[in-house]
Amino acid sequence: MISFDLKDKIAVVTGASRGIGRAIAETLAGYGAEVVLVSRKIDALTEAAEAIIAGGGKAHPMACHMGDLQAIEALYQFIEKKWGRLDILVNNAATNPYFGEMTGVDEQAWAKTFDVNLKGPFFMIQKAIPLMKASGSGAVVNVSSVNAIRPAQFQGIYSITKGAVITMTQAWAKELAPHKIRVNALLPGFTDTKFSAALMQQKEIYNHVVAQIPMGRHAEPAEMAGAVLYLVSDAASFTTGTFITCDGGYLA
Repeated sequence: MISFDLKDKIAVVTGASRGIGRAIAETLAGYGAEVVLVSRKIDALTEAAEAIIAGGGKAHPMACHMGDLQAIEALYQFIEKKWGRLDILVNNAATNPYFGEMTGVDEQAWAKTFDVNLKGPFFMIQKAIPLMKASGSGAVVNVSSVNAIRPAQFQGIYSITKGAVITMTQAWAKELAPHKIRVNALLPGFTDTKFSAALMQQKEIYNHVVAQIPMGRHAEPAEMAGAVLYLVSDAASFTTGTFITCDGGYLA
């Protein structure tokens, strides 16, 4: 029997206070994992963790900014002290501070986008390796975007970082395979989150985007969680260095 059971697994999900990250955290907890919920602001994380606990799951909120390497170090010190190991890492946190033509972007917006979307996930993986080795294996999922394959208008910088996330995923997958650590990526399509609120609220833009999706609608955050569950479970034991696209057929 193929198993999606995550009982006794320790998982970290970044950007877990809302949207796709929260849906992933709730799903992993629902299948038995003990989940560390990570985001910048503790208040929203605490509410998300309390909801998981109220549903019978195990969750721990931990504030950590993905652009701050000292904060990432503190996060892993907490994990090492509490459990001494780690089984699952989902790099979901992302930012897109600049919307416009790339000719107009300044260095500050460029740096912030790369720090959160690429540098943070890279070092989250690097520092997870010893703890995953302690577990005997591990699974990493990096949340990229369909923009990595088809850059969206006025989202060039964001799209570049998400394209790099795929290359990073493949590079880590090759390097970590001998250590029984699998690294894969998820490419969400147009999903109803705070991140996409500006597009969701403008009817003309919304209709234009949805018209390019064969399924004719946007996704809900929970529709991304099943793919992540597969990738971190034993059902994907021979899957590494690849990505799953959940986009309603947008890239078909």
